[in-house]
Amino acid sequence: MTDSAPNSGEFAADVAPALLRALTGARPERTPVWFMRQAGRSLPEYRALRDRAGLSMLDVCLDPALAAEITLQPVRRHGVDAAVFFSDIMVPLRLAGLAVRIEPGLGPVLDEPVRTPADVARLPARRYGEGEAGGAGARAVEAGVRAACAELGTPTAPGGGANLGERPLAGLAASRGSASWTPLIGFGGAPFTLAAYLVEGRASRDHLAARTLMHADPGAWDALMTWCARLTGDFIAAQVRAGASAAQLFDSWAGSLSPADYRARVAPYSALALSIARRAVSPTTGAPAPLIHFGTGTARLLADMRAAGADAVGVDDRTDLAEAIAVLDGAGPGPCPVQGNLDPALLAAPWEVLAPAVDACLEAGRAAPAHVVNLGHGVPPTTDPDVLTRLVARVHGSADWEATALAGWEAAA
Repeated sequence: MTDSAPNSGEFAADVAPALLRALTGARPERTPVWFMRQAGRSLPEYRALRDRAGLSMLDVCLDPALAAEITLQPVRRHGVDAAVFFSDIMVPLRLAGLAVRIEPGLGPVLDEPVRTPADVARLPARRYGEGEAGGAGARAVEAGVRAACAELGTPTAPGGGANLGERPLAGLAASRGSASWTPLIGFGGAPFTLAAYLVEGRASRDHLAARTLMHADPGAWDALMTWCARLTGDFIAAQVRAGASAAQLFDSWAGSLSPADYRARVAPYSALALSIARRAVSPTTGAPAPLIHFGTGTARLLADMRAAGADAVGVDDRTDLAEAIAVLDGAGPGPCPVQGNLDPALLAAPWEVLAPAVDACLEAGRAAPAHVVNLGHGVPPTTDPDVLTRLVARVHGSADWEATALAGWEAAA
C-alpha cells in the first residue's frame, strides 16, 4: 500500500537546525525541544487574540494571519527548536466538505457520522481542497504556513520578525541556535484517529463503533481507512509544499487497539499516509520532510509504528523512554531517533521536581541515535508559560536563557 518516495533529510546537515539534524539521526550540539500543543491555549497572548477575533477554532485555523501569528507565539516566548503549525486534525475533514465543528469542552463533533457501508461509499467523492470552500480553505492553510515561515526564516533568508520587541526577537534567536532559521513542523491526524472520529461522531472512551466496523465489514473498513489516509496525507503534504520542513502523524486513539489489529488493520494505512506526505518536497530545504509518528498509549505498537515508514517515533509519557529506545533499535531501516517523553503533569510541579525529571529524560535519550525532547502529550491549558521557557533553557543547558525565563515574559515583552 506504500509508494516509493525520495528520501527525507537530503539537505546540508551541517547548516540545518538542531531539530532537523536530530530527526535524520545526527547528534546536534544541543538536544532540540518543542512541545505538542505549544501553540495555543496555555499562552495569554493566544487567549487575548482569540477573544479579539471572536471566531471558532476551525475558522481561526483557516485564517492565514491568525494561524501564522499563533504558530509563532511560542517560538518568540519559549525559544523552542521548532514551530508547529497551528491547525487541527479536523481541518482536512472540513476541507473535504464534511460538517464538523469543535465544541468547547467536548472536542470535535460530526453532524453525520459515517457508520454504514453506504456512508463509507459516499466518501471517495470528497477530496481535500476540492470545491469552492475546500479550495479556499486549502489555500488559506498554505498561506498560513508561508506567513509563519517568513518570520522563521529559511536557509537563504535568515529568520527575524518585523515590528517585534526585544524579548520576542530574543526568543526567535534562541530558537535558531547556531542555525540562521527555525523549522516549521506540519502535522495531521493518523487514519485510525480520523476514522474513529468519523464513525463515533465525537471523542469516545473505547472507540467501540469504529472497532466493530473494523471487524464486521473489512471491505468498508478498507475503503474508510484508505480515504482517511489519502486525506491526511494530502493535508500534511500541502503543509510541506508550502514550507514546513518536518511533519508529525498524530494518532490519538491507536492505543485502544491490540497489536494484531493495529498491524493488520491500521498500520498499512498509516504507511500510506506517510508515503503521500513523503512525496512532497519542502521549498525551505529542497527535500522531503523528516516524518515523526506519534501515538498515545502505544507502548506495544512502537516497532510497528516505526515499520510504517516514519523517520522518528514519538513516545508518550506512559512508556518508559529507555524501554522504547530498546524496542525501536532495529525496528526499521537504519537508526531510529526518538521524541519524548516528559509527563505533562510535571509542568505544574515545583521546579525541584521538574528539573530532575528533565535531566532524567535527557539521560535516557542518550541511548538513542538522536533524541528530541517533548512532552508525552500536549501542553495542559493551565501551564505557566514561564515554566516552559525555563524547561527549554534546561534542555539547552543555557544559563542565559534560564535567566530570561526567570525574569518573566512581561518584564521585557
